[in-house]
Amino acid sequence: MEDKYNQLRLERYSKELANVLCDRHFAAHDTINGPQLIGFTPIKQVNLFVIKELLLKWHHEMANLRSPYFDYEHEEVKEALLNFMNVLSRKILIKRDAFEPLLQKAILDTFLLKLAPVATFEEKFLRIQEDITLPKLQENLKYIDLDKALFAGFVGTLSPSNRDRDYILSRFKLYLNANRDNIAPLAEVLEPFNSLLPITEEEIRQQQISPLAAYAASIGKPTPAAPVEEKDVVAPIHMAQREASIPVATPAPTPVVPRPAAMADNNLNERFKAERPTMNEKFSKPASSSVADSLSNGKIDSLKNSISINQRFSFINELFDGDNMTYYNTIQQLDQFRSPDEATQFVTNDLARKYDWSKKQDSVNKLLRLIERKFA
Repeated sequence: MEDKYNQLRLERYSKELANVLCDRHFAAHDTINGPQLIGFTPIKQVNLFVIKELLLKWHHEMANLRSPYFDYEHEEVKEALLNFMNVLSRKILIKRDAFEPLLQKAILDTFLLKLAPVATFEEKFLRIQEDITLPKLQENLKYIDLDKALFAGFVGTLSPSNRDRDYILSRFKLYLNANRDNIAPLAEVLEPFNSLLPITEEEIRQQQISPLAAYAASIGKPTPAAPVEEKDVVAPIHMAQREASIPVATPAPTPVVPRPAAMADNNLNERFKAERPTMNEKFSKPASSSVADSLSNGKIDSLKNSISINQRFSFINELFDGDNMTYYNTIQQLDQFRSPDEATQFVTNDLARKYDWSKKQDSVNKLLRLIERKFA
């Protein structure tokens, strides 16, 4: 079992701390280089995760250099590319706008290493790649500082023939449960963070309120009393109704046909509907028949356990730009909702805007269909 944590609070803290640290450094420097990167924060794990993310982006850029017009498998080409990468590794130079997102993710990943070790292992060791080998798994240990003995001990139990992602991940879960007593408490990780920007374990572990629940709580609070003399403020429609109901002793003036309240309410409703964002309407359309045919209609217990490997990779690439950790955390959050309306609103209002899913309706509808099946 992985620890429960407040993801939104951690994301906000990671962003704030990254901003504070960047303010300190870039106040005196325009860029950051390799030697500065290695010791940028007093928390070694954060520095290592920054370097790992940088290395990943570096490999993606090298992969983009490949062309169908040249032989990149030739030994001379391989050697030249290796030399080129070695030279680049000694010439790291990053501006703030490119560095700060790397730092923010590294801070968040450091917390998740303690709070969600299974998800972290999947991202840092089994991230989507063409092949899984024991040397590659062992190489990833270079970027682990917290609980390194735990991860190294598990990798040491694997044989070169263990290349199936799901099998390795299931074995890691069993290994983690059997060795939980050897994991350092979260409080030890918080000490160095608190020296930079305070945060408590209670903040991290407090229950995360869903967006709809937070909104309902906010509108349920009574309006504070006004400090000045209270006045009778009534909307024009209701004032007209009230005046019409009060007997008048003086001769009746020329009759004025009052505007019907129902008509006014309807007009307001129509106006409100016209002004509402259309994002929710766009993704609330039923899935096409081809989508319905491709998915079973049976009820599912959880999204996490019911999404196939191919579907998971599709969601990661299509909806989360290849970010495995963001996908995992989002699915985990969707599984915690108690009603289909809450989960659907979270997808169509929050996620769709945050990740700009306006042109990814097919994948979004597949996710919504899975949510339907979960609450069927």
